[in-house]
Amino acid sequence: MKTEIHPDYVTTKVICACGATWESRSTIPEIHTEICSSCHPFYTGKQNLVDTAGQIEKFNKRYKKS
Repeated sequence: MKTEIHPDYVTTKVICACGATWESRSTIPEIHTEICSSCHPFYTGKQNLVDTAGQIEKFNKRYKKS
């Protein structure tokens, strides 16, 4: 292997949007994620619907049975 061509492998702080943080190792010193194992519905058993554009309401209005 050639020397001095690979990036440094450093301790990384991973930050989730839910506020959970943990340390790992990577070539990037800080990583921001949107979802992790402490807020993912598969691991928590809770379903969180994030509807910022109102798409669920639009769907329900369009296909509502009369």
